[in-house]
Amino acid sequence: MSVDEYEDHAERSGGVERGLRALSGAVAAGVVVLAVVVIGTSYLGGERGFPGPGAVSVGAHVVAAVVVLLAQRAADHRRGVTAAFGSVGVFLITGVLLWTQWWA
Repeated sequence: MSVDEYEDHAERSGGVERGLRALSGAVAAGVVVLAVVVIGTSYLGGERGFPGPGAVSVGAHVVAAVVVLLAQRAADHRRGVTAAFGSVGVFLITGVLLWTQWWA
């Protein structure tokens, strides 16, 4: 592999890495917004006397938001495999949250 080919490969993988981090960042922001909405719904439900999400659901959303933010921070501040694992962690945690709290 020539130097030019190596630099081209490094630029392409850097772009993929940046794209993956950007997508996982958007997903992480969505999880935080979702957690805030669930907390707000739980509060309003209690204040107005209609059923809302319970403590387990609120706790799951808060824990998922914190873990997703930590994983995204690792993805943003590291490079290579560690950054990819952080981004994939965001997707996995979000998937588990959605599956257990919204679809199942």
